[in-house]
Amino acid sequence: MSQKTRIQLGCALILAPLMAGLTACGGGAKPLAGEAYDAAGQLSFGTAGKRDGAEVDPDAPLDITAKGSGSRITDVVATDGDGRTLTGELTADGRGWRSTTPLAAGAEYTVKVSTENGSGSPGRGVHTFRTRESDAQRLDVTFGPDAGTYGVGQPLTATLTEAVSDPAERAVVEAALTVTSEPAVEGSWHWVDDKELHYRPQEYWPSNATVTVTSRLDGLPIRKDLRGGEGKKLKLTTGDRVEAVADISSHHMTVSVNGEEVKTLPITTGKEGFATRNGKKVVLGREQYVRMTGTSIGIPAGSADSYDLPVYWAARLTWSGEYVHGAPWSVGSQGSANVSHGCTGLSTENAQWFYELVKPGDIVEHVNGFGEDMAPFGNGFGDWNLSWDEWLAGSALQDAADGGEKREKAAEDTKTERRDGESGNGKPAESRLSPAV
Repeated sequence: MSQKTRIQLGCALILAPLMAGLTACGGGAKPLAGEAYDAAGQLSFGTAGKRDGAEVDPDAPLDITAKGSGSRITDVVATDGDGRTLTGELTADGRGWRSTTPLAAGAEYTVKVSTENGSGSPGRGVHTFRTRESDAQRLDVTFGPDAGTYGVGQPLTATLTEAVSDPAERAVVEAALTVTSEPAVEGSWHWVDDKELHYRPQEYWPSNATVTVTSRLDGLPIRKDLRGGEGKKLKLTTGDRVEAVADISSHHMTVSVNGEEVKTLPITTGKEGFATRNGKKVVLGREQYVRMTGTSIGIPAGSADSYDLPVYWAARLTWSGEYVHGAPWSVGSQGSANVSHGCTGLSTENAQWFYELVKPGDIVEHVNGFGEDMAPFGNGFGDWNLSWDEWLAGSALQDAADGGEKREKAAEDTKTERRDGESGNGKPAESRLSPAV
């Protein structure tokens, strides 16, 4: 969408503006003469060329024609106020140019046309026009999380108001959602479903980085009767790189800050039948106090596994109720046995230390366990459990570059057991109590 049209004439690539003295590749060609002449009067811009200030139909193509005797168009760059460039094609004789993608609605365009007359002299014409608003339905986007400071593992989310399933339409949407970071890192969007995308870097975000997310969807044609709408800019920052690796087999969790190990803590995790999930999880939030009940996950009251306990210093890892929290009742097993209902239990002192250290977006990884793997989507942020190749396969832009070959495989690789009422980022429709103690 954002490529500028470049037209090759013979063996010389003519760019706008043309430089005086540029010569063709042939040995006997004469140099192009001096300063570019004003070609505006020798160009027709079709319906966009009206001089009465009337707004142009965004569903109509932009047509440009060279009217002067022997004149040819050599280059066209049409850009709107948001920096979006219109693509187009030149006719075989170089006398005309037509846009190949629809114009944005409610946008002001500046069109710069480079020409060449019969004598080989370069010309330049500039024209501006505005498109009118469209009655089409709007596709708005909401970015997440809320502005603030997060850990280096925090994915970005983009939630759409309308479903987009067609690969070409997805590519239009994805290309208009821009993420920048300082320091810069490589990253990509991944379509979780028809209405939600996640963005993550190849590796974690740098610590103390600034990340900005913007939408250039406004007015863009997505499909018949659907155009891009609003999208509020989001800026967030990252803090220190805090990572915890919980070894389920050795019953210890090692915590690192900016790559340096700062503490190893004895832990207990899920017992048989309540095994803690393997894999990388992103801290979703912190709760100083949580009431945890067995009945919230279907354990009958009064049964051997039933519980109803006050829990303190809890850092949430999944929406289904996996936490790192204080578990003073299991201190005797911490460091030696797994006795919980799925959570990672610590002494009260260690749990408070961990609670005060971490923030949403920090990483907790469980390794060497016997439970199921953390799902990439649907129960929190398991995005980091996909390889980079698997992540890129979920990008509509990457998919288009690969000819669609990875699309089917990506859909299979990222299948989730999503509960009714859960969105792609795993947020439940209703709050749930934790099953794990």
